[in-house]
Amino acid sequence: MIPLDEARARINRDINVLGPVKVRLSEARGLVLAESVVAAEDIPPFANTAMDGFAVVAADTDSASPDNPMTLPVVATIAAGSVAPRALEAGEVMRIMTGAPMPEGADAVVKVESTKAVGGNLVEVIEDVAVGNHIRSAGGDIGAGTEVFTPGVTLSPGHLGVLASLGRLEVQAHRRPRVAVMSTGDELIEGPTPLQPGQIRDSNRWTLLALVEESGCVPVDLGLLPDDDPTIRAALARAVDEADVVITSGGVSMGDFDLVKVILSELGDFNWMQVAIKPAKPLAFGLMQGVPVFGLPGNPVSSMVSFELFARPALRAMMGHTNTERLQVMALADESLNRFPDGKTHFQRVRLRLQADGAWHARSAGGQGSHQLSAMAEADGLAILPDGDGVAAGSQVKVIHLGVC
Repeated sequence: MIPLDEARARINRDINVLGPVKVRLSEARGLVLAESVVAAEDIPPFANTAMDGFAVVAADTDSASPDNPMTLPVVATIAAGSVAPRALEAGEVMRIMTGAPMPEGADAVVKVESTKAVGGNLVEVIEDVAVGNHIRSAGGDIGAGTEVFTPGVTLSPGHLGVLASLGRLEVQAHRRPRVAVMSTGDELIEGPTPLQPGQIRDSNRWTLLALVEESGCVPVDLGLLPDDDPTIRAALARAVDEADVVITSGGVSMGDFDLVKVILSELGDFNWMQVAIKPAKPLAFGLMQGVPVFGLPGNPVSSMVSFELFARPALRAMMGHTNTERLQVMALADESLNRFPDGKTHFQRVRLRLQADGAWHARSAGGQGSHQLSAMAEADGLAILPDGDGVAAGSQVKVIHLGVC
């Protein structure tokens, strides 16, 4: 067996960041920026009001209060998207709506709640406001010439909003890898067809396609394939033509004589590894015509854990992420998480709970067998148990949080 870190290092040597492409904003969320973004103009582009109210000359409100209202004429109304018909002069006000440009001559805004209409285009101001009150200055968010974002930023909805405000509808970013997933085996079927003796329903392919999509990549479904040499070769040829990464499951254990293993060994340079972890000990990785191929174990839980530990970090690295790992938290074990010494690191499926005081708690999600997919479905964490007897109730344990990047 080889250590987990050594297995990951072997994979990382053959993983490269995908080149940048021009991407529409509608498709850019979660991608890694591959250019410097510099503002060509001020944001906001003009001084505007942050409130519905009245544009005023601040000096005209001196000493104004509910007991000492200042009565001023309303000479215009400025809606968002329009401009004042003229400059504001001392001794008058203009009604103004949120986001509308400030008229020349005004230096403050009185919110509508601090005024009272008295008829005849007159308004009573009952608040003494300072210069600049409720005004958003031009460039108050971003000044022209400012470097707004640097390469390496992961684009969130907020980033996309800023880009749109700068007039950018496209951006240079590292693209999403296309990841082909296949299942093989004469024993596999799918759908509601009644099972015949020796048959099982394919779950790994559906799980892996969903994990690929959840990771921010583009899943490519190669389908469920029989144990037929020409069919598998044709599917792999299609995969390396259409995808950036290929994932298979099953047939990577010691002693397996599986067609996928035989074909991959013929067509590429592969490492067939036994990693010192449980579940997911068997792992294959290599290049086929320069395309990374992951051979994950066939047991459903092993397949998922193997994806989390090996494939997902590699996919995120290909997308340009520098942080490729899930969040790890220290949690208090609400019950004993038992194991036995065997020279491996165990990854137990747990449920996490965050208490009001900020402390994480963990307890088993159920059966820990590598075939018990229902417990994996209930888990939102993988408790990392070093070789030994496990973790006693009330002790601290490190947990990979499956719900947080």
